[in-house]
Amino acid sequence: MDGLKRLPIQAPERISGIVALAFNMWWSWHPDARMLFKRLSRGEWKLSGHNPVRMLNEIDKKALEEASKDPDFLVHYDRVMERFQKEVQNGGDKWFTRNICAPEALPIAFFSAEYGLHRSLPFYAGGLGFLAGDFLKESSDLGLPLTAVGFMYPEGYLRQRISLSGWQENLDEPLDRAGTAISRVMDEKGRPLLVKVPVIAPPIYVEVWKIEVGTVPLYLIDTDIETNDPWNRRISAHLYTGNVEQRLRQEIVLGIGGSAVLAAMGLKHPVLHLNEGHPAFAIMERIREGVSSGLRFADALQEVKETTVFSTHTPVAAGTDVFPFELMEKYFSPYWPALGLNRESFFALGINPEDPRAGFNMTAFALKCSTHRNGVSKKHEEVARKMWHSLWPDKTEEEVPIESVTNGIHVPTWIEPKMELLFNRHLGEDWITRQDRPETWEAVREIPDLELWNTHYWLKMKLIMRILERARERWIEGGPDARVVLAEGVFLDPNALTIGFARRFTTYKRAYLILNDIERLKRILNNKWMPVQIIFAGKAHPADDAGKQILQQVFNAANDPGSGGRIAFIEEYDEQLAQYMVHGVDLWLNTPMPPLEACGTSGMKAALNGVPNLSILDGWWLEGYNGKNGWAFGQKEGEGKSGQQRDLEDAAQLYDLLENSIIPLFYRINGEGISKGWVQMMKEAMISAGPRFSARRMVKEYANRFYEKCLLAIAG
Repeated sequence: MDGLKRLPIQAPERISGIVALAFNMWWSWHPDARMLFKRLSRGEWKLSGHNPVRMLNEIDKKALEEASKDPDFLVHYDRVMERFQKEVQNGGDKWFTRNICAPEALPIAFFSAEYGLHRSLPFYAGGLGFLAGDFLKESSDLGLPLTAVGFMYPEGYLRQRISLSGWQENLDEPLDRAGTAISRVMDEKGRPLLVKVPVIAPPIYVEVWKIEVGTVPLYLIDTDIETNDPWNRRISAHLYTGNVEQRLRQEIVLGIGGSAVLAAMGLKHPVLHLNEGHPAFAIMERIREGVSSGLRFADALQEVKETTVFSTHTPVAAGTDVFPFELMEKYFSPYWPALGLNRESFFALGINPEDPRAGFNMTAFALKCSTHRNGVSKKHEEVARKMWHSLWPDKTEEEVPIESVTNGIHVPTWIEPKMELLFNRHLGEDWITRQDRPETWEAVREIPDLELWNTHYWLKMKLIMRILERARERWIEGGPDARVVLAEGVFLDPNALTIGFARRFTTYKRAYLILNDIERLKRILNNKWMPVQIIFAGKAHPADDAGKQILQQVFNAANDPGSGGRIAFIEEYDEQLAQYMVHGVDLWLNTPMPPLEACGTSGMKAALNGVPNLSILDGWWLEGYNGKNGWAFGQKEGEGKSGQQRDLEDAAQLYDLLENSIIPLFYRINGEGISKGWVQMMKEAMISAGPRFSARRMVKEYANRFYEKCLLAIAG
């Protein structure tokens, strides 16, 4: 069963395939496909927010008729559609088929609470979602038999507006389902597929939507349907609701309901991969299915453990979901008899021995009930083993069975098209197929310095012009005070050293660190001959007042005339702004408090595009920093002071690096008008990040180290 219903879009027969292309996110990581839509109408493409479904809904049909008779357009169309058919519609002979398993393998089910695919699909809050989106895209490129499950969030995460006081205001923007690349899944009678969440009482029902991500189907669960009562309809309204009971219900629907959805569509999944603990109840549902087929609980649990992969992204205990026992009893009292368990044995599955009275811990549950467990960087593996040592008290900390697969980024998504064209000329047209081989990237050294710098400078101008355009749009909208608009970067100078900081605003990421000695910073920013400017962007969680206070501090610094207009805060950080920033700034700043950065991927995206990192040694930077591709600063974890004193010392090191090393290198200009030393740093950033921190390397690791073992366990 996979009947789909979507808003009909009419296109002339000669180019009718453009509709199928628009409804598959494959176009989002293929510049030639994006350009095809842009050629139809540059204005409509821009107005649609680079969303081809919305564009085809709204475009004058005469433009489609003209395109169907334009020889140049048809050559472009045929080229794109030939590749689309080869890679997606026909599947093709891909890496997974050749190296792991035959294409008829049953699908691997990938569960995640959020997916960052494109700004037209606002089902993400930050890095975890983008990681999941990149995972799906790379799985398609490599031919993994993956099926993904997540939530339809009709009200998204949050839209951000900054008040005159600098306080973040949270706005809702209902999803325009008719204007996005989603299709409703229908049953065999042509009605919306309706699935009841098993066992849980009172009953909860879901409908299902589908997004095509290359060859990977992503099924989104929706509770906002008339069959449900109002309280149940709101379960899927918002990503990461702050209400504990509603969050528990959300995770029940994602894990248990998501498994039921796959079963209702006849999609068996011998391998389960959980992206964080939010969907961990999927493990429970698989065990229940085993018990209902006649297995004893212990045998069903063992089968599920051997075929489950759990990736934890959380480096602190406070970051895990823990639900009070009374809430668990309210919803699961009908469920544990179906497992053959009593109340105590059921709760024991989710108890963290270090805090047994806290409640049912989703990460502890997932770790206990999976054989293949990993952190998302080498450092995070070490941190996770220490955090969860109590689950394996008979082992030493080094023996705790948690491994690591360092996160990676989907190179075709995050490489800027201008930079990709540069690589095509110097690394070879097929470099993207060889992206995880270090030797591929050695050719970056041969790119002429001036050619690389001119490409980067063009991207920097593109970033600044986009920021100015956004500020103008906000002003035209009306409402914001002039001081809010001025803080949006209207004074940015394309010739100044430009530092980018774009992260979620939460305490441990320390966005405030570079503001620690504001007078010293102002002197750095306003140096007449070597000016510096900083672009901040990011959102605080709606319930995180401490994060909002940090954001307010940054906004007030941007509004301070003493900063000379050289600090900007850009509101409404989304995937599009992320693209502009990682492509266009000169230097990427990251200032977490170690060891609280599990991995971090924004710095990888910047490095891929020739932007060196200036970062605390934590997360991926501990693996990526080599002394030639950026700068590292700060005390090592566990050394020196903590708290405010630590901030002071780390900030002092940051200022020293800027004043004594980074700024002089950037402004050491030769006769060609470039800094050769800086360009060499850019090249090293690309060479070091490209192969090691690509999603291709990451997905291959999961397949070779975990999925293959799971499939072998099934084979027996």
